[in-house]
Amino acid sequence: MSTASSKALEMETRMVSFGSDILRISSTLPATMEGKHIATQILRCGTAADANYGEARGAESRKDFVHKIRIVLKELNETAIWLQLISKRSLLPPEMISGILAENRALCRIMAASVKTARAALS
Repeated sequence: MSTASSKALEMETRMVSFGSDILRISSTLPATMEGKHIATQILRCGTAADANYGEARGAESRKDFVHKIRIVLKELNETAIWLQLISKRSLLPPEMISGILAENRALCRIMAASVKTARAALS
């Protein structure tokens, strides 16, 4: 297995783990109107990032890869806002949010760097 495919597989594993954490968090939000709304929103964007990463791994071209990774980044950025809102409203204990929020930020940095690297190769 090449280093690139090994790194891609490692990233996919991280993304799936992140999505699993999102599923866990969404299921523990309170059954209030705001809790249900946030659960729906975070489920949508938090798991879309995973699926779109899988799509990016199968990109048909470098341009297609950049486009799909930008979508992953967009979904991760939205997820970060919902996580911050959960924290700000104290809907879940801080220790339940801090780890996934840190992983979200790390994934955002990685995806942003991937976009930058792939775009530079297009030039």
